[in-house]
Amino acid sequence: MNKIRKGDEVIVITGRDKGKRGKITLRKDDAHVLVEGINMVKKHTKPNPMKGTTGGIVEKSMPIHQSNLAIFNAATGKADRVGIKLLADGKRTRVYKSSGLEIKAG
Repeated sequence: MNKIRKGDEVIVITGRDKGKRGKITLRKDDAHVLVEGINMVKKHTKPNPMKGTTGGIVEKSMPIHQSNLAIFNAATGKADRVGIKLLADGKRTRVYKSSGLEIKAG
C-alpha cells in the first residue's frame, strides 16, 4: 500500500521547492510522483508541423522522489507522516501519525 497516492495534497520537505504545496497528479513509478507546480523546468522544444505544435521554451513539471515529500495535514497546517491502521473488517486504511485521524481519499 502506497502511503502517498494520486490526489493527495503534499508539501515539499527538501530541495529547491522546499515549503511549497501541491496535489499529486501522477505516479511515474514506485518512487517518483508528479506534483502540480513543483519541480518546474524549462524545456526547449522543436516545432512539429505534423502535430501542429510550435517550437519554443515550454515550462513543465518533472517527477520528484517521494522521499522529498510529506503529506499535508490540513487540521494542523503542517507536514505529517502516514501510518497504516487495520480496521475490524480486515481492511487497511491510512492515518495521520500525529493525530490518528483517517486520511480522506483523493
